[in-house]
Amino acid sequence: MPRIVKPLTATEVKQAKPQAKEYLKPDGEGLFLRIKPTGAKSWLFRYAVPYTGKRTHIGFGAFPAVSLAEARRRRESARELLAQNIDPKKHREEQEQQERRLNDNTLERAIRQWFAVKKTKVTPSYAEDIIRSLERYIVPELGKVPITEIKAPAAIAALKPVAAKGALETVKRVTQRLNEVMTYAVNTGMLDANPLAGIRHAFEAPAKKNQPTLKPAQLQELMQALHTASIKRTTRCLIEWQLNTMVRPSEAAGARWEEIDLEGKLWHIPAERMKKKRPHTVPLSPQAIALLEVMRPLSGHREHIFPADRDPTKHANAQTANMALKRMGFKDMLVAHGLRALASTTLNEQGFDPDVVEAALAHVDSNDVRAAYNRAEYLERRRVMMNWWSEHIEQAATGNMSMAAGTKALRAVN
Repeated sequence: MPRIVKPLTATEVKQAKPQAKEYLKPDGEGLFLRIKPTGAKSWLFRYAVPYTGKRTHIGFGAFPAVSLAEARRRRESARELLAQNIDPKKHREEQEQQERRLNDNTLERAIRQWFAVKKTKVTPSYAEDIIRSLERYIVPELGKVPITEIKAPAAIAALKPVAAKGALETVKRVTQRLNEVMTYAVNTGMLDANPLAGIRHAFEAPAKKNQPTLKPAQLQELMQALHTASIKRTTRCLIEWQLNTMVRPSEAAGARWEEIDLEGKLWHIPAERMKKKRPHTVPLSPQAIALLEVMRPLSGHREHIFPADRDPTKHANAQTANMALKRMGFKDMLVAHGLRALASTTLNEQGFDPDVVEAALAHVDSNDVRAAYNRAEYLERRRVMMNWWSEHIEQAATGNMSMAAGTKALRAVN
């Protein structure tokens, strides 16, 4: 007959004294109070492991943090698991591992993992803008929160101060990027569903506005301002290079000498530097080549055609042209990206094939077959167009433009 154990009382637990050696006081049904020589007290539950019958024990915590009543509750929970042939120690370890996994899968970690994939699909400058926006507006408030605990109200609260400043375009971009992160988390098993799918509706939509640009008739004004502006030669050449080649600001600022084919009069921009991650070739007009010759003494021995002022081993900042245009008096009238719109409007008004213009702007054609045809077929037609465009710019710069010149018939357009 098994020995009957008298359950402990709260007083006995509290008054149990340490001895020279550690000892146990039973409470019954496998529960024991362990008293160490130091006086520290804790709870143990002894049991037989299911199937193997091996004797082992599991700790229930220290007294008085874990009271007698709480220790008995934990004992009953363990006995319920044993009745289902579940080892309580193994069960607790698995729960702790799962909890650690949940806590390790923070929003910041999800952002980093998503960004590692995202940055391979966009240009380096755009990738930098993406991660900087999330690090500034999301990570400080929510970065350490387990992604399973992220809820819409918290995300909205983090962005409300940004919206209150009127930066609605920033809010729009951040919510879009945050949703991409959460979709990634769903697809990789971190989440069952995206709880932030509708947070953009909590904010006022930004007013849609195009990039500031000039009208074709204002090209002469721009060239005159550029001629008299107190800016560095590299900056002026960078603006004229972008204007003549019709590329994006980041693509112009990051131009490398190794990308230039002077013999073929071509500029080959690799896919990793393009917005749509497709290589782009620009036919170089005589004026564009002349700009390279101006820059050669300044940067011909370096990697980049337009080196940064402070660190010539790096390329000029994509915002360099924007800052110069502001100083020249074009604030809210023209940004560097607007130079592309100026070229596009002029060339379309002059009757050039819109598809050729789009190809020059590196706008990706949705039809891949047609896009491949465009690259081969349109290159020479683009060369004619780019030469005309540079001549048009040169006329504006030298003051030889007239109203008739602005509408003159074009040769070799078709």
